[in-house]
Amino acid sequence: MARPGAACPPPARRVMVAARALLFWALVYSYCGVCACIAGLRLLWSIGRRPGETFRWVVRENPPACLNDPSLGTHCYVRIKDSGLRFHYVAAGERGKPLMLLLHGFPEFWYSWRHQLREFKSEYRVVALDLRGYGETDAPSHKENYKLDCLITDIKDILESLGYNKCVLVGHDWGGMIAWLVAICYPEMVTKLIVINFPHPSVFTEYILRHPSQLIKSGYYFFFQMPWFPEFMFTVNDFKVLKSLFTSQATGIGRKGCRLTAEDIEAYLYVFSQPGALTGPINHYRNIFSCLPLQHHEVIMPTLLLWGERDAFMEVEMAEITRIYVKNHFRLTILSEASHWLQQDQPDIVNKLIWTFLKEETTRKRE
Repeated sequence: MARPGAACPPPARRVMVAARALLFWALVYSYCGVCACIAGLRLLWSIGRRPGETFRWVVRENPPACLNDPSLGTHCYVRIKDSGLRFHYVAAGERGKPLMLLLHGFPEFWYSWRHQLREFKSEYRVVALDLRGYGETDAPSHKENYKLDCLITDIKDILESLGYNKCVLVGHDWGGMIAWLVAICYPEMVTKLIVINFPHPSVFTEYILRHPSQLIKSGYYFFFQMPWFPEFMFTVNDFKVLKSLFTSQATGIGRKGCRLTAEDIEAYLYVFSQPGALTGPINHYRNIFSCLPLQHHEVIMPTLLLWGERDAFMEVEMAEITRIYVKNHFRLTILSEASHWLQQDQPDIVNKLIWTFLKEETTRKRE
């Protein structure tokens, strides 16, 4: 009989791994089914109440003026040699200045960084990217083209194509996930890491399995595993879900936040109402369960984590746990009255905190 605590023989270990994998995927697909049922009931309710409005979808042909505001920067494109994809970005600040690369979340695009484009262009070449599949960036059709490895490589290739070998990397939400992974895989390319409302990926994967409340808040991760139906649900009632994400009391910017203007909302509707515009963004999520957990974890550059405590999608407890994975200076600031959309919600405070972090000496190791 094996001693307690003794290593399992290889056959037993393989059985345990297979059993855990089976349990994991059973959980994923079961919860996916639950989320789909809830979405289906909401659709039926909408059809019953307002059948004419339910399937109304206005395609906006002309962009609102705010998307071409010259104070935000210049619209540029870069084609990556290896992948062949063309990426769209907006750049502000003089060429040759240190690079600050901004990665947006879902459902956002470069415009979510408008306040930071104006703020940091005095000392940085600020580049707000449309991620693979978003906005004017190319969108491969197959979901396999959106694996995390591809998304991480995109950032490396874009950095090199812009003529830089390092940058200050800033990410929010899903862009925060990518920023963490770039910092882990290519630490030599990131001088300082700034993440907004997304924990270290290992914290997220471990926390969600132990806390049903976070599992429920992350239900859209599971819902997005389905083909075509999530995209369709976004179009219902002329993208009511999209509008509600930014404006509703439950998920939107709070009472004390910098609310989106009607033109801001129209900018989001213009981008995501284009035919096929939602498939690329949602495909980002359709590979996540096959890519996590991570094999490597440590972040070795100075890191700033900013968090809106009223985040409807991410529990604030994950922010503090993130500290254990950063093996350098780590600064965490939690804003009590702020929402998930932090850099749009509290732009003045966020910009001030980023300036403070950028200017302080953070070469010392974390105590």
